[in-house]
Amino acid sequence: MLAAADTIEVIARQVAKHRVPVLVVDPVMVSTSGAQLLPHEAIRGLSQHLLPLTTVLTPNIPEARLILAEGRKSASAPPEIGSVADVEAMGRQIQALGPSWVLVKGGHLPFRADMTVARTEAQRQVVVDVLVGPGEYVLRVESPWQESTSTHGTGCSLAAAISSGLARGRDVPGSVRAACRYVEAGIRTAPNLGGGHGPLGHFHSTYNLPFSPGYFVEYLLDRPDVRDVWKTFVHHPFVMALGDGTLPLESFKGYIIQDYLYLIHFARANALASYKAKNMDDISRSNKIVQHIMHELKLHINYCKSFGIAVAEMRATEEKQACTAYTRYVLDVGQSDDWLALQMAIAPCLLGYGAVAKMLHAHPQTRRDEGNTYWPWIQNYVADDFVQAVKLGSQLLEDNMRLQSPTRIEELVKIFIHATKMEIGFWEMFPYQQAAS
Repeated sequence: MLAAADTIEVIARQVAKHRVPVLVVDPVMVSTSGAQLLPHEAIRGLSQHLLPLTTVLTPNIPEARLILAEGRKSASAPPEIGSVADVEAMGRQIQALGPSWVLVKGGHLPFRADMTVARTEAQRQVVVDVLVGPGEYVLRVESPWQESTSTHGTGCSLAAAISSGLARGRDVPGSVRAACRYVEAGIRTAPNLGGGHGPLGHFHSTYNLPFSPGYFVEYLLDRPDVRDVWKTFVHHPFVMALGDGTLPLESFKGYIIQDYLYLIHFARANALASYKAKNMDDISRSNKIVQHIMHELKLHINYCKSFGIAVAEMRATEEKQACTAYTRYVLDVGQSDDWLALQMAIAPCLLGYGAVAKMLHAHPQTRRDEGNTYWPWIQNYVADDFVQAVKLGSQLLEDNMRLQSPTRIEELVKIFIHATKMEIGFWEMFPYQQAAS
């Protein structure tokens, strides 16, 4: 802890003298109990001498308030925080004092699901750590709120984890995200020593897997070899045309017929997964997904009727090559590989449609009225039943991927990537732009 102005000045001079290229600073100013640990002279020295040399600054919200109050040279308190956007604004103001990146830690201020400040204990649902960086860069790392006394040393552990990531060559956002996940999992897996504020469970990831427990899907979608393919799938022009209502109607009608044919094979794949499972929990989960597909097919049939498409017509329609290639690839993985490989082959469909609908539902260019023929389609995939199916499928992966070796994980990721490319091919079966007249 940099407890005195003189100490801070000495460190700042040495950092400048030796041209330290990367500096992570945890401004330990406020204790867990809320007590201020640094005198104002030390805070002033930190702001004047050390912040301009800092790569990543990691204040919690009370510390951020003290830094801003000193930066303003005013006794007036910074504005009250009402939302995550206010935390971001606070980070930007601190960044103006010199640090390249500012991570405002949100553990002292839990939010509700709508990202407004929780006013009661019952409303505490989400913790949001906000990273602001050069230009307009913003990263929000959301974690479920945890009621825990195992929080001693969280700030130190977080700063050390960020430093470790940077030392290994990761960029700042990647290091920060991984560090936040490391600390969150450390609180969740803490040994609960003693009767007061005890330590984290620092050794939860010593099994050498590249993700923290409960965050495989996040790790998967953020991998460099997955990220661009996933973005192409979720933000494909066909998808964006669904959102703004410009997709040619005949293309959509052709798509929903092929989607009906796909869903039949998707149900077969999940039934195969149930057969290949080795325990009742996994058998039950796969059966629940099949039941959900049955429900989805009924909705699909009714939806197709609104476009003048009868069930008989869909059943009589020949599968497009993209549909055949995708569904048989999934079934081939299921036949030739194990249960988990099959789960990875079908995961892009379940996770992807959830991601597509969530993105379109929030996108500013999406038309949300009767003028968009496809708005009901979007609403179907943000409905509670589908959201729950996505959660079920995600949890199934989380429960099993942490039991795999690093080599096996790489094999499974390749299956996921190939299946995602097949999903992209599904979007490209039909034109997504109006033909020029």
